[in-house]
Amino acid sequence: MLNNLHSLHRMLIDLSIEHDDLDSLIDTFSEQPHCDDLVLRRLKKRRLLLKDQIAQLEKMLEPKEPA
Repeated sequence: MLNNLHSLHRMLIDLSIEHDDLDSLIDTFSEQPHCDDLVLRRLKKRRLLLKDQIAQLEKMLEPKEPA
């Protein structure tokens, strides 16, 4: 069980880092005068997917509230 939690935390950290990196890349790319809109949309879609995956992992890691 502890090993499973450790791997979930590791996945959460990895996804958060990737999300932050992608966020920076999107900011930099969107400032370019001739940025490709299709590429920008794909990057944003990937960032949104990462955000959803992070939210799912956080939900799995949160302790359940007692009834």
